[in-house]
Amino acid sequence: MNNFPNEDARRVVNADSGLNSFLSKMYGWMALAVLVSAATAYFVVNVGQGQIVYTMMANPFLKWGSLIAWMIIPIMISFQALKRPTFSFGMLMLYSVLTGFVFSSYLLIYTGASVLAAFLSASAIFITMAVIGLTTKKNLNRLGTQVFGALIGLMVAMVINMLLKSSAIGFFISIAAVIIFSILTMYDSNRMAKMYMQYGSTGQVSITGLAVSGALQLYLDFINLFIQLLNILGVVDDR
Repeated sequence: MNNFPNEDARRVVNADSGLNSFLSKMYGWMALAVLVSAATAYFVVNVGQGQIVYTMMANPFLKWGSLIAWMIIPIMISFQALKRPTFSFGMLMLYSVLTGFVFSSYLLIYTGASVLAAFLSASAIFITMAVIGLTTKKNLNRLGTQVFGALIGLMVAMVINMLLKSSAIGFFISIAAVIIFSILTMYDSNRMAKMYMQYGSTGQVSITGLAVSGALQLYLDFINLFIQLLNILGVVDDR
């Protein structure tokens, strides 16, 4: 009696089960990071009407120290995730708290309705593009290269507009950013699933570390989607 078909079927089932577990962990941690950022922002805004933010901005050491940490931590996580997954997860949560302080400044500027609209829109786009990324059979490697090139061009345009201070250019930059980070969400979802199947499922790398790395990338995609949509949809609060 030939048992090979049954063994192949079991391998497929185990692979699918492992992938689902990995994706649940990765997206769960990404969602937790967003929740931590939202809770931090809410706490900051509702304690002393944002006095914490004003205090940080008035103190050069706190201001620049927080900014430098906010820029360095994602790089640290990217390099350490596979080697020190527990440490990297802790750093992801710390980064979420720091991002919450950035969020708090937006909550002080824009109306609650604008923030909610941007959040729901970002969530809808993120979920849609993530599902497409996980279900598509197409090779997205070439698209990923192109969108990373577009991201570099976007960053250059943002720097230039910081000098020009043009609201019209800023508006079009935000639209371009939404498109770019939407595609990045699809690409990152697809890439992390493939990385798990290639490396994680065979035990070559830490599955937890891979999940932390993916959670960071997807978290950054979502945060940038939210901020750019808020720039487009946002109505300034006149309080």
